[in-house]
Amino acid sequence: MDSEYVNSRLSGIQTMWTLVRKAHQGQPEVVKPAQEQLLARYGGAVKRYLRGLVRDADTADDLFQEFAVRLIKGDLHNADPQRGKFRNYVKGVLFHLVADFHQRKKRQPVGMGDNTPEPAISEPSHAELDAEFLHNWRDDLLARSWLKLEGAERQSGKPFYTVLRFRSQNPELTSDQLAAQLSVKLGKPLTAAGVRQTLHRARERFSEIVLDEVVHSLDNPTPRQLEEELIDLGLMKYCKPALERRHPGEIEADE
Repeated sequence: MDSEYVNSRLSGIQTMWTLVRKAHQGQPEVVKPAQEQLLARYGGAVKRYLRGLVRDADTADDLFQEFAVRLIKGDLHNADPQRGKFRNYVKGVLFHLVADFHQRKKRQPVGMGDNTPEPAISEPSHAELDAEFLHNWRDDLLARSWLKLEGAERQSGKPFYTVLRFRSQNPELTSDQLAAQLSVKLGKPLTAAGVRQTLHRARERFSEIVLDEVVHSLDNPTPRQLEEELIDLGLMKYCKPALERRHPGEIEADE
């Protein structure tokens, strides 16, 4: 991966904390767009997390709307990069939403004349909440990264997305088999060696995109902070080469 590409990607990154400050402390004309960007960027992870916990799409949608209202009203203005990661702040807000939901469920009156016993309300443990949130945050980050790789393919014409996605969906195929099937898919002849080279470059580009997504959620992170976040999210296997290219000699841990 050439340094010019890396530098151009770094210069274009607007951190999540920049958006948070704009959403709650900016001028009126920038507040609403910043709030919309926050919801657009992490709304998918929040929605899937809520649906996985309450097991009811309508209830999850109601809770998401409550989260969105809190954001728009400025209830996330206390988010502070000095106090921790933005991901952890969002997680804390959602934990309170879910806890309030379960408390309301417990206070609901039981219908008269109904002989069917109410099912026991199982309130998830903190560990379960944390694992579910981390899983959804990671999946949403990877989904955004795949979309960006796909967009880059449309712009450049280089089939990095198509080749890497096809490989991820068909891990059992040999290089020769990949070449044969991708030749049909892409409408041009490919060799096994050519596919291996394209895969290598596609993995490099994907690792850069994933790393950019993680950088976006932090505030001027040090190499060590980036490394810790990647390990927490289970993304080190995707990003370690990109991280080492950006910070040579500063990365030590193995996942």
